[in-house]
Amino acid sequence: MLGYVMVGTNDLALATKFYDAALEPLNLIQVKCLDIYTAYAPKDARDDIELYVTKPFDQETATVGNGSMIALKAPSMEALIQFHIIGQKNGGTDDGSPGPREEGSDTQYAYVRDPDGNKVCAFYAKIES
Repeated sequence: MLGYVMVGTNDLALATKFYDAALEPLNLIQVKCLDIYTAYAPKDARDDIELYVTKPFDQETATVGNGSMIALKAPSMEALIQFHIIGQKNGGTDDGSPGPREEGSDTQYAYVRDPDGNKVCAFYAKIES
């Protein structure tokens, strides 16, 4: 259903540093960086851009959407934990430590705010086989 997600920034260099580091454990890598945006895609599907970090097209100040959040799938619990730690070490702030959010659910979540205050979630759904 989704084609891609865009998140606004007022400091593309700082945001790019944050996303380069925080998305690496989630197997998302930078595939393009221009003066107005940085694009990220899965390591194994570099042409399938999923996330853009961009200066606003209207050249106004980027602002945080109240109730808006990006949720990205983590390939493992360790990747989810690394996303949370690395995001904070690269200009992000803690917005919820790794752990479950719904009683009885095996899905784990971790939340950080990027340097512009956008809320980014990583989640890991443990699947028993």
